[in-house]
Amino acid sequence: GEPYTVIGVMAPGPWDKGRNMFLVPLVFKPEQINHDFHWLLVMGRLKPGITVRQAQADMDRVTSGLAKTYPKSDQGWGSFVEPLQNDFMPKERILTLWLLLGAVGFILLIACANVANLLLARGLTRQKEVAVRSALGANRRTIFAQLLTESLALAIAGGLLGVGVGYAMLHGLIAIMPEDTLPWEADLSLNLPILAFTLLATTLAGLLFGCAPAWYASRIDPAETLKEGGRSGMGAGRHRLRRLLVIGEFTLALTLLAGAGLAIHSFWNMSRVDLGVQTDHVLTFFLPVPDSRPKDPQQITTYYRQILANISAVPGVMHASAETGLPLEGSGFGMPFTIAGKPAYTDPSERPACAFGMVTPDYFSTYGIHLTRGRTFSDQDTGASIKVAMVNEDFVKKFLQGLDPLRQRLSVEQLIPGVTRLGPPIEWQIVGVYHTVMGGDFRQDHPEILIPFWQIPWPSAGIGVRTAGDPAAMTRSIAAAIHAVDPQIALAQPRTMDDVHDEVMSGDRFVVILFVTFAAVALLLAALGIYGVMAFSVAQRSHEIALRMALGATRNRVIGMVVREGILLACIGSVLGLIGSYFVGRAMRSLLFGVGAMDFSAFAAVGLVLLVAALLACYLPAHRAASVHPMRVLRTE
Repeated sequence: GEPYTVIGVMAPGPWDKGRNMFLVPLVFKPEQINHDFHWLLVMGRLKPGITVRQAQADMDRVTSGLAKTYPKSDQGWGSFVEPLQNDFMPKERILTLWLLLGAVGFILLIACANVANLLLARGLTRQKEVAVRSALGANRRTIFAQLLTESLALAIAGGLLGVGVGYAMLHGLIAIMPEDTLPWEADLSLNLPILAFTLLATTLAGLLFGCAPAWYASRIDPAETLKEGGRSGMGAGRHRLRRLLVIGEFTLALTLLAGAGLAIHSFWNMSRVDLGVQTDHVLTFFLPVPDSRPKDPQQITTYYRQILANISAVPGVMHASAETGLPLEGSGFGMPFTIAGKPAYTDPSERPACAFGMVTPDYFSTYGIHLTRGRTFSDQDTGASIKVAMVNEDFVKKFLQGLDPLRQRLSVEQLIPGVTRLGPPIEWQIVGVYHTVMGGDFRQDHPEILIPFWQIPWPSAGIGVRTAGDPAAMTRSIAAAIHAVDPQIALAQPRTMDDVHDEVMSGDRFVVILFVTFAAVALLLAALGIYGVMAFSVAQRSHEIALRMALGATRNRVIGMVVREGILLACIGSVLGLIGSYFVGRAMRSLLFGVGAMDFSAFAAVGLVLLVAALLACYLPAHRAASVHPMRVLRTE
């Protein structure tokens, strides 16, 4: 390695969590100082008052001038200005966070509706107390303020308990969260802004959902209440409000359950999709060759041929290959191309682009990728032979519709080994078509061009090894075989392909876990809500139920009457929830795989789950109501 002198230490901050714990000056080599040098990303701070659109217009003028001055190297190249935040937080990730925030908001609303229902019921049992206070001189405003203060205290206590539970669960959440879920500078600690937001949210929730119960409780008639001994029934307005709250709970719960159902169905489809590779018994790693090593194509070819030969000689190794990109993670470079014989593009920037990578002949055997037409690469496909390429089925569907792919030639700018710049375009004859391999985002097409590694040998490459036994157990013996060629090289990121597949799926799996957890909490709260309403309703109607049973009503009839009343509320909420589910599905559309915004199978499943939960929640108070002794209740009354 090359020695460096430490000249400074950065102040503590979000950079401490980054993978790059040190920075070195960017020094250009002589061969990199030319107009073919297109790989650099530039970051800058805009002047005060300058918008991104204005900066883009300025850069367009710069690149247009360069294209006119240097047409050979800069024609067709442009610039794209975007906020740095977009690089850290893609739109899909931001959408996921908004959806999760919405799920949390739904749970908060359901919980608040439950508390409001309890406060309404509690207010009915405190009518005598409120009547006595009114008789002793307390006005309605004083009583309202007292009851609202009690609601606020209850909300704040719940908020503090929630902070404690959240703190206890935070470490577990971080443990199962994939590394790339959030930018590494994101702060996931329970800091002062989080606590302030929690206090504000709980205060507002306590005020908003405590007003109605306090208002109803403060408007009783003291004389009438005292005359009835505090046993007056629930008014029509209060009864209607309690039912509306239950309907609202089920509406929100079904909407949230529908989102979870869509996420589960999408993840199920992703887990069953044809990956295009066989992930079992494959070890992968990268060889980060230092810049000080020779960059001559022949030397690079000799270097990797020796490494692959040594790996193949290890007992238990079946195939070994070198490649510039790993399957399932989005391989290779993004390169523009043209198809020979097709009309030229008037604007070179309109040329299509796709993934472009270099692989050795055993790449397809190592990863179990099937050939569908033509041939694969061979050791005779070298820099001195005809330039050949292979494309996948997605490439054929997208760019070669109605054409024989084996008769087509592709024009791609030449990648020069050891120099990060592009050379003049060269043509590649397509000799084979292979089964599409999933890469990166499973929701998108993956057109790809592969060329022989021996025709453009690349200094740093990934290595894939198919083994007869456990690939992870062979890491040391494979490393020893590589060190026999180069003692100073290290194996970077050794992983099995099963691990790679698991990492690719981890982000969607994490989102599904969160959605299912939130949906389960919402389902539980909604069930508790309807249980509370029906239990209180049964208690209020105990005299009526006893009278019905005394007049001949059977237990089953009483149970059916109570259950029917609760299920009606659940059904109304579910129908309204289906409307909300449609909008949730549309919002999640870009995050789904193989699932439409209106997935009736998922909606039917979550609707059935919700109704079963409602049925169980209603059955318990119904069974209790049917178990009373009618004469004992009537005698008590």
